[in-house]
Amino acid sequence: MEGPSTGDEVTEAPDRWRLTGLAMREAARILRAEAASLMGLGGLRARTPKRLVIVPPDMRTCDATIADDIYAGYFVFGGRALATGGRSPFALEPPSEAWADILHGFSWLRHLRAADTALARANARALVDEYLREQHGPAIRKPSVAARRAISFLSQSPLIVEGADHVFYQRFLRGLARDLRTCTRAARVASRPLGRLQAAIALAYAGLCCEGCETLGRAATKVLARELDRQVLADGGHVGRNPRVVLDLLLDLLPLRQVYLARGLDPPEALVRAIDRMPPMLRLLRHGDGTLSHFNGAGSTPVDHLTTLLFYDEARASPLQRGLLSGYERLQAGRLVLVADVGAPPPPFVAHDATAGCLSFELTSGEARVVVNLGAPRERSDPLALPARGTAAHATLTLDRASSAAFTSDARGLSKLPAAFLESRFGTLLISGPGEVQTKRPEPLVLEARHDGYASGFGVLHERRLVLGAAGDALAGEDRLLPASGRAARGVGAVPAALRFHLHPSVRARRAQAGRVVLLGLSNGETWQYVLETDGVEARLEESLYLSATDGARKASQIVVAFDTAAAPVIAWRFEKLTAS
Repeated sequence: MEGPSTGDEVTEAPDRWRLTGLAMREAARILRAEAASLMGLGGLRARTPKRLVIVPPDMRTCDATIADDIYAGYFVFGGRALATGGRSPFALEPPSEAWADILHGFSWLRHLRAADTALARANARALVDEYLREQHGPAIRKPSVAARRAISFLSQSPLIVEGADHVFYQRFLRGLARDLRTCTRAARVASRPLGRLQAAIALAYAGLCCEGCETLGRAATKVLARELDRQVLADGGHVGRNPRVVLDLLLDLLPLRQVYLARGLDPPEALVRAIDRMPPMLRLLRHGDGTLSHFNGAGSTPVDHLTTLLFYDEARASPLQRGLLSGYERLQAGRLVLVADVGAPPPPFVAHDATAGCLSFELTSGEARVVVNLGAPRERSDPLALPARGTAAHATLTLDRASSAAFTSDARGLSKLPAAFLESRFGTLLISGPGEVQTKRPEPLVLEARHDGYASGFGVLHERRLVLGAAGDALAGEDRLLPASGRAARGVGAVPAALRFHLHPSVRARRAQAGRVVLLGLSNGETWQYVLETDGVEARLEESLYLSATDGARKASQIVVAFDTAAAPVIAWRFEKLTAS
């Protein structure tokens, strides 16, 4: 397909001096953090716990039937499966990096606990013992995996240690201590702010749940409060703008608050604020099928986890309609829901998931997805991971097959050196993009937005107007290209452009009326149509991909409207329902 499969060009390569400045800032931060670590500043010192005193709850849903698969040596994680044939899964070559991370994170122990049988308990203890004895592979040393493993060991400790002998119990505590040491280092020196927050959460759990870790817990609480205030925005979004991060953080923060209360301690105010703010943001980003919007690195949604979180939301508030700090807007009329990305790029050091999808939107009718973005593959090493972050992978406008933002991978010449250093610390960062994004809601069902991501390369602004029908049976849209400041005298030049509307794989699409109309059959039985209202252009159906399915990438279609900006600087279109389900 055109777009993500072929890769986008970029509007312009990232500025060399900006890249160099960011690299120098990160190098200086590393030196300061390492110095503080050597001097033992901050009180983050992990000791071997004496014993476990409280078990934190685990809000992740579980399935006892998975325990049978694990007992049979069949491990299915991250969309990949491995049959061990009686060997230890920790001694085998993992089928993918994501699979290895999940295996070594041990969150799957909850399924064995749900089985609640002597066989499941014995199997869990044997697998943990195999891990404690093997202790090799790159996944073990990842701070994010160590943090997840520490929390999993604590929350599933009754399954692991009840009835165990003293030798195993001490080996288990020593293994936990190793993970806590990894987390103490990550909380100080990890490059990614999210990594520092995840480490602080794990350390706070340990400080509350383990005798002998009280000092560590008090220090971790301070780090936790600091990182939450820095990373959770006032509207409940995460500073990196990835919706899935909000979900995953809340799954850990809600039980952590309960543990503070169970120990007779007041949770830090930053924790309480974050927990209060995040559920309304999740509701803003949630569609009628129960999944989150696919923006800025969000892939598949564990619907059961999201449903559980929102059930425990004490406020049970209505969804936010505007997330001004996070850069998301929601329009809803009846069963028709639209969520749009109207945000500028996040700060560079948290932009490892960020995408060039400004002014893209997703549309759902009831439980049926209609328009989507491609989302993100499970594996960061997937060849489609970077193309899926380009503008062409989103339901928005592209100019000359260029993205509206640039990444460190786009660096050229002397810029490659600082870009390579940054990528070694963070992964591929979105490094430049729209400097100004303006939004207006003149009426509750009307969204008007504009961005300048194409101003420097093409001298134009992209403006989009979206209007939902009050009956929830239509979406009218208009995309307009305007001269950027200082370019008005020259006008909008002749540049090839394309509007893209990626369709969910469940949508059956068929062209009609010589490309003026595309008929759409939805999974809920409804029939819709896409109608072009601008003369001189037509809609084509092209291949696309949907990367956010729970079973991996799926083939899909996209509506593409190609046009010349000089001949048609304004494109009007609409989606409308023809028949109900």
